[in-house]
Amino acid sequence: MRDELQFLEDQKVSPALIAGVEEFRASWEVPQEAADRITKPAIPFYGKEILEMAIAGILKGENLLLAGPKATGKNILAENLAYIFHRPTYNVSFHVNTNSGDLIGTDTFTNNEVTLRKGSISRCAEYGGFGILDEINMAKNDAVSVLHATLDYRRSIDVPGYDRIELHPAARFIGTMNYGYAGTKELNEALVSRFLVIDMPEQTEETLGYIFGKTFPQARPEAVEQFIGVFLDLQTKSMNGEISTKSLDLRGLLAAMRIVDAGLSPLLAVRMGVVNKTFDVFEKEIVEDVVETRIPSDWTREDVYL
Repeated sequence: MRDELQFLEDQKVSPALIAGVEEFRASWEVPQEAADRITKPAIPFYGKEILEMAIAGILKGENLLLAGPKATGKNILAENLAYIFHRPTYNVSFHVNTNSGDLIGTDTFTNNEVTLRKGSISRCAEYGGFGILDEINMAKNDAVSVLHATLDYRRSIDVPGYDRIELHPAARFIGTMNYGYAGTKELNEALVSRFLVIDMPEQTEETLGYIFGKTFPQARPEAVEQFIGVFLDLQTKSMNGEISTKSLDLRGLLAAMRIVDAGLSPLLAVRMGVVNKTFDVFEKEIVEDVVETRIPSDWTREDVYL
């Protein structure tokens, strides 16, 4: 347990909060049926203040809403919190067709009788998991209505035709939302009131350095500096309205670093991971210029990795 929480100590997260996490983990055993849903995140989350706010809220039984623009680490934080508290993860990606049946479950015919095939929210409630509600501001009213009783003091789910499902004491829900995506809408006050809201800050050179350092310990520092520079330059242009957020893709940049290790030219890798994410000709030229000022065309794998 101590090794899994070492990255919290490294960031000087409050010892009282770390002790609270250890007590939480010791108090609630994970059911065998859900043990395979506990997964270690690919990237540890970096940000002492954000981690402390999130951990404190979860320890006191609150649900969290992570709000902020693209590439601020909302999903990475949600995955890290589930791992920190050693709970199974249930992901729900909301879209225009997500309905209450997808969350609670639907009728199915088994052994000559109608039974409930439980949905993600129901299983999360039963096994004490962490439900990650991705893009919650795309949810339809039908789906949102299911969440109201689940997220407030009642902590239960009424399933028409079946018994009420009570939430396991360890169950928590973490919503994520981006601003301004197509299909998103303003969350109503009743739903927002059921969350503690964390406004996710934009990436900084320090946070990116931590992410790249943990993900690519064998990379050359001077090359990592240029890859980080690509992201920060694009982030600045996006903030200034010069480009959209389509190319502001941290996952894509990390993927580009990975495929460079396979032997691909760094410039071609970044084109695949970042530049080609936008399909507007003029915007692509701007992004290409940013990339080419940072990543020389003659770079090879040996220029990036030791």
